[in-house]
Amino acid sequence: MEIYEKIAAILSSVRKERPLIHHLTNYVTANDCANIVLALGGSPVMADDVGEVEEMVTHAASLVLNIGTLNKGKMEAMLLAGKEANKRRIPVILDPVGVGATAYRTEAVEKLLQEVKPAVIRGNRAEIKRLLGLNSRLRGVDSLEEAENSPELVLNLAQRLGCVVAMTGERDVISDGKRLCFIENGHPMLTRITGSGCMSTSLIGTCCGVANDYYLGAVAGVAIMGLAGEMAYMSLSGTEGVGTFRVRLLDSIYNLTEKRIIEGVRISPLAP
Repeated sequence: MEIYEKIAAILSSVRKERPLIHHLTNYVTANDCANIVLALGGSPVMADDVGEVEEMVTHAASLVLNIGTLNKGKMEAMLLAGKEANKRRIPVILDPVGVGATAYRTEAVEKLLQEVKPAVIRGNRAEIKRLLGLNSRLRGVDSLEEAENSPELVLNLAQRLGCVVAMTGERDVISDGKRLCFIENGHPMLTRITGSGCMSTSLIGTCCGVANDYYLGAVAGVAIMGLAGEMAYMSLSGTEGVGTFRVRLLDSIYNLTEKRIIEGVRISPLAP
């Protein structure tokens, strides 16, 4: 079975199984993340209080940890939920939003990686570079890196941490330390709305919730987001802009078919 057919099969499984995706995410994009999981066919839950996260994660197919709006209480909850997910072999998807922007944020991610084993890390170029200990350019939580995403960075981090790494940008790069690929789908309009990265992470979490192969789950989540971005942009008329695009993005995810994935996803395998 080719990778395109495997991604299409993941979409079919999501809609059949409706996996519960437990999020500890940031309050800026929580609604977007919940809606995009629903649009794909999953079931989101956003419980983040320390009093219930361990119990909630026992019901989940995957756990998404997003540090976009970090605070001490959320950090404690992430550690509790992450450890419980690891114990139960539930995949943890980490989005290290803005790591490197402040010492507190960087130390928090380092602690998470010391105590919780992620199945997948998704970040932009600046975030991935910072996780490798390299200098990176950030403004707030946004990357100012202009160079094209580097397969070597992704491969090195995947091998170092023993997990799947997805670097999203103009061209997305994904590796599990052995396999490596470019994903060519996407549209610049995705950078004009808040939360496109967070939503990509939630889609990865949803796909990993039904996939035993987390590399394929990450490829599926990122490719679906890119393809939906293209579909949403193509549906716009001359007077429609980012507000309509956001709505059309959800519509495109909701209306996505296996046939459209097989015909529209563009993946270029690379030799590690």
